[in-house]
Formats: sequence, structure tokens, C-alpha cells
Amino acid sequence: AIAIDDGTGDAWWGLASIKQRILGDDDIATMKAALEIAIDERNEAPLHFSLARALHDKGEFETAFQHYEEGNRLRAKSIGYDARELRAEVDEIADEVDTGYIVNLPTAGVGDAIPVFIVSLPRSGSTLLEQMLGSHSAIEPAGELPYIPAILRGFMEMATRRGKVTVPQAIRALSPEQAARFGQDYLQRAALHRTQDTRFFIHKLPHNWSNILFIRKILPQARFIDIRRPAMDCCFSNFTQSFSSAHAASFSLEDVGQCYVDNVRLHAHFDTVAPGMVDHVDYRRLIEDPRAQIGDVLEYLGLEWEDGVLDFHRLDRVVRTPSSEQVRRPLNREGMAVWKPYSQWLDPLRDVLGKLADQRD
Repeated sequence: AIAIDDGTGDAWWGLASIKQRILGDDDIATMKAALEIAIDERNEAPLHFSLARALHDKGEFETAFQHYEEGNRLRAKSIGYDARELRAEVDEIADEVDTGYIVNLPTAGVGDAIPVFIVSLPRSGSTLLEQMLGSHSAIEPAGELPYIPAILRGFMEMATRRGKVTVPQAIRALSPEQAARFGQDYLQRAALHRTQDTRFFIHKLPHNWSNILFIRKILPQARFIDIRRPAMDCCFSNFTQSFSSAHAASFSLEDVGQCYVDNVRLHAHFDTVAPGMVDHVDYRRLIEDPRAQIGDVLEYLGLEWEDGVLDFHRLDRVVRTPSSEQVRRPLNREGMAVWKPYSQWLDPLRDVLGKLADQRD
């Protein structure tokens, strides 16, 4: 694609996002020349991200950050993300969802399959965790499926026809029969992506961390696993990715920091009103002691240990996330402290994260 048009931003990003240093001085010069005449944000933004990655590999961190910042500015401008909406939704769940709310949720499972939802932010280690658990003989990794947001969106369109209603209010009013139909609908859609006859399957979609309440209502048998990467690493890693609009919070240091804060707040609330509903994995400990961390997850799922989960990099499956190369290699610490060369420019992120920014890397 670059040979045809060297201003094709997504093609450059396809190269830049490879976890090897393959872009050299000639490539940098070509990208700079392309940026000088770029007029389409769809090319301009990924060109900035790609150039930033190439400059990062050369150790030119200040200039790299300038290009990361400009790429994100362009994407944020075109999307118009408002962090207040997510913050308000988490506030409402914290105010309205108590132990009694949880107790009144359905308990009888829908169907025989048990979906395991990895509910974490992007760039938290979720692909790695999926690959490790998917190496267990009783678990099939199904990847990132779009069906929960789609079903929830359709449900909310129906619920708001009679007047304004929030997501937690609509979920509370959802009858057990209708909830079961939604659960069956989800399982039928997910089955189209399954090739193994296992009872457990993993659904890894970053947006679903804010959909836990809806998922629990329509799929009482669902399991939830949260993996958390240190805040500065996770947020800065999001900031350096040329994501689609699906990860709209990633295009501003303040927005991605607020998203991390809201994620932590929501999980903390569920841990209080529904202890044990969500299992938690610490990314750092997963890298340092994978047997202990994965062992705890398998215990949460009620499964026996298998040594194969430590050979996850040998699993033969397609991975369609920015971590696709990482999960082909044994565990390593390459993703730790990636933000430190940019520390002097990250005060806006620290200000939003507060104490969370002080997590040990």
C-alpha cells in the first residue's frame, strides 16, 4: 500500500505497530514528507502515531511525544468523547446498586455454556490472560465478540421509548423472562464463533467492564475476570495506540486517566456489594509468578491446574489485537514502565490518576 501511496496512514501504522524496530531513517523521512501534504485526518493521525513509534525506537522521546500528542489531538477532535457520561454511569451504579440489588438478580443459568468475560481496560494484559486460559483443555478462547454491547444497545432503545431511563434503572426493570431471552440470544450468537465442545469459553472485549451489571442479569452463570496493569503503564500505552473510535477515551491523557479511575471505582464497588463476583489478576504478578495468578483464576472457575497454560505462546489461534505478537512469546517484562521516558510530559495524567499513579512498576 505504501508503494502505491506513501501517505497511507493505516499502512504505516501496520508496520509501526509490529513489536520490532523495522522503520529506519528513510521511512521517517518519507512519513515526515507525507505529513507535510496530508489533508485527511484518516491518514494524518495514524501517520503521527507511526512516526512517533519510529522516533521512540530511536530514543528521540521528546519529538516522539509531540507526534503522539498531535495524533491523539486529531482523533479526539473528530470523535468528541465526553468522559462525564461514563463517570456519571459509574456514579449511579455506586449509588443505586447495593447488596439487595445483587441478591435480587436471577441465579438460574441460561443454557449449558459458561462464558468467561475478561472485563478490563485495553492494554491491561487481557489478550495475554485470554491466551493463557485458552491453553487449558476446558476453556475455548473466543476473542473479542461485539454481541453484549449490541444486545444492550437494542434493549436500551426499547426501554427509552417510554421515557428517559438510565442503564441501571432499565436493568432493574428487566423481567427474568426477558433477561433469559437476551441471554439465549447472546449464547446463540457466540456459538457461531466456537469450534470446541468445552463448557467454558472466553469473551474478551474491553468495553464490557462497564457492562458487568447487564451481563450478570442476562447470564447468571457468567464469570468475570479483571486484569489490572499499573495505571501509568496502562494509560500511556493506550495513548500511544492508533485505536479506532471504539476506544474513544484513549485520545487524551486526561480522558484515559479518568477511564482508569472509573474502572477502579466500579470494580471496588462490586467487590463491596457482590464479593467474589469478579476475580482479579494483577498484571505484574502474572508476569512474575504466572503459576500462582493463573492457579487462582482456575480455582475461581472450578477447574484443575494444567501445565499447558504456561505454554500459551504455542497455542495455534488467530489473535486480532495489538498484543498479537506478545502472546506468541514467553512471558517477559517488555511492557513494564513504558511511560518513564515520557515522565516529564505526563503531569495531566498524574493529576487525574491521583494516588493510582504511584503504583509500583
